[in-house]
Amino acid sequence: MAEYDIAVIGGDKRTAYMIPFFMEKGYRVIGYKVYRSNDMEIKADGYADSLKQTVESASVIVGGIPIEKKGVLSLRELSRHIRKHHRIFGGVIPEAFRQECSERSIECYDFMKDESIAIFNAVATAEGAILEAMLHKQTNIHHSRTLVLGYGRCGKVLCDKLKGLSAMVTVCGNSAPELAMAEALGIDVLPLKNLGEKIGEFEYIYNTIPAVVLEEGILEKVRGDALIIDIASGKGGLDYKEAEGKVKALHCLGLPGKYAAKVSAKKLSEYVMGLQ
Repeated sequence: MAEYDIAVIGGDKRTAYMIPFFMEKGYRVIGYKVYRSNDMEIKADGYADSLKQTVESASVIVGGIPIEKKGVLSLRELSRHIRKHHRIFGGVIPEAFRQECSERSIECYDFMKDESIAIFNAVATAEGAILEAMLHKQTNIHHSRTLVLGYGRCGKVLCDKLKGLSAMVTVCGNSAPELAMAEALGIDVLPLKNLGEKIGEFEYIYNTIPAVVLEEGILEKVRGDALIIDIASGKGGLDYKEAEGKVKALHCLGLPGKYAAKVSAKKLSEYVMGLQ
């Protein structure tokens, strides 16, 4: 019998704040390389010295978003230690790892594949992106010329929040149905192919597209006082090498963990406990 019920590994503040939610419900929790800071009074039932010890101590493994992080959790190493009785939870889990778990009859759940969590995450991301904009530019969101690149889940929520702050919002993308929906909701639209012609008109630029759309030729046309907030996953949607010294751009990853950690942790822990 495992000494603990749940092992919490790595992640950010969201992952750390899941620990007390689990413990309040009577679960025994062991932590490994969990995020810690002086302003967080969080203590698990125990802490492991190695990934092997962690995995052998509990049948439920909970990682962060994304689950894999250099120097914290390697999926290759995790793969060597997990067995049939394990259940794996985390965010942005690579398809290859999920397929491997399926072939080995190991249950593997990606937080971001759950639509309710993904929408909740989009809300926290949108609010965090707007806060980053307010912190890094001394002008009002109100009546600002604002461009949102992409109209997927995050883009839609972000546009709605910005409109609520009376920003003059334009959506840019290459999906005709998405642009049609944005236009139907009273948002100005811009086809991605015309981005270079119009990007110089915008003071705030938010990118949600996980591909490099803001490259050299486009960046040269960005106005000098503009601020780019890139919330796209992975390497983002901007050529940061070309942007250096030319435009002010921030790649803002993990915003829910930065600004909405506790409420995000509650949502994530409820998801995990609901599958026990």
